Amino acid sequence: MRFTFSRTRRLAVVCLAGALFAAGCGGGDSGDSSGPVELRFSWWGNNDRAQITQKAIEEFQKQNPNIKVKGEFTDFNGYFDRLATQVAGGDAPDVITLGGAYPREYGDRGALLDLSTVSDVLKTDKIGEAALQNGNFNGVQYGVPTGVNAIGVVINPEIFEKAGVEPPDEDSWTWDDFKRIAKDLAKKLPKGTYAINDPTKTDTLDLFARQRGEGLYTPDGKVGISQQTLTDWWKMTLELRDAGATPPASVTAELTTQPAPEQSLMGRGLAAMQFDWSNLLGQLRKASGADLRIIRAPGESAGKQPGLWLQASQLYTINARTEHPKEAAKLVDFLVNSPDAGKIILNDRGVSANSDVRAAVTPLLDKEDTGQVDYIDRLTPKAGPPLVIGPAGSSDAWRISDRINGEILFGRMTPEQGAAEFIKQVGQAIQQ
Repeated sequence: MRFTFSRTRRLAVVCLAGALFAAGCGGGDSGDSSGPVELRFSWWGNNDRAQITQKAIEEFQKQNPNIKVKGEFTDFNGYFDRLATQVAGGDAPDVITLGGAYPREYGDRGALLDLSTVSDVLKTDKIGEAALQNGNFNGVQYGVPTGVNAIGVVINPEIFEKAGVEPPDEDSWTWDDFKRIAKDLAKKLPKGTYAINDPTKTDTLDLFARQRGEGLYTPDGKVGISQQTLTDWWKMTLELRDAGATPPASVTAELTTQPAPEQSLMGRGLAAMQFDWSNLLGQLRKASGADLRIIRAPGESAGKQPGLWLQASQLYTINARTEHPKEAAKLVDFLVNSPDAGKIILNDRGVSANSDVRAAVTPLLDKEDTGQVDYIDRLTPKAGPPLVIGPAGSSDAWRISDRINGEILFGRMTPEQGAAEFIKQVGQAIQQ
């Protein structure tokens, strides 16, 4: 999922930060309140998610009759603009769902509660460290994951079988193996079916760089990926395109504007492989009608370190100005740590990062969802270090990546030129 952070939203965060400092940078403590408490809880999603979430809220209220929760949701496109308006007016919800670069943006400006202040209520001991680090910025825990997912390579075994090509071994395959398999498929697949879609995304660039001991960003907020790594990446993708393993530039450009799983080559049954997120496996299976599976990316056993990481699907955070920090923490604790909540929410917000909840939920899942749980279980002990979350402005990087990738695929830039331009433009975006 991609996030942008507009000037309006940044101003809203600044305004909220100013309001926080004026208010003494802290919320009240109503933990001993004898009267009823009302919390506001915001998230994005469709009506199906709203119904699921409302059921979880009702169960929480049943167990905590002194706390009433008012749910607020919009679709993804409108969520962050509405939140920006709310925080600018000092009227943000008590519990806020965030994702992408937003938790760091809001946290750095003092808009989110330091969760260590409510650690007696909100427990994190059953949440894996790799997942928990998604909500930790500059040593402060601002959010806890609603669930986790991870990038991997989705493969269509039927296409491999029809082509007479052996599927890769996730424990041992390298990038050289990846190129060899893709080229072999290209020779044997019918016209219009490809070995893989063009794999260039900020996520795959980060993966490729992390295996080399780099990363898109450094912990101090700078561009971390080297020009050589970017050049090597784009030389590889051009090699795949020239071999017919990936689509022509015009097809890739069109696919860039059609991000839905059912619009992808994999979703349409026209690709043998596709880099994608584990939480999309079920949608891709339904769209394609094929028994797809997801495996670890190439190069994980051959680099300086594993590049794959556990990614928080979303993060639950608490407004630093809430008048009810203890009750807000109790709600978040229920959502992430209670099997009762897990059995209602299932995998709607990713695979639970709490091992006990995951064990309770798994028997209730259908085949589409158990595939991603199995992948997370296999990956967890082999994942690389926590991802370095991009600084303010980094949410523009995906646009920069798409634009430069197009220039390279259409032959208007060389890989070397594209690599230099990527580093320059991302550096400008994050005001390096």
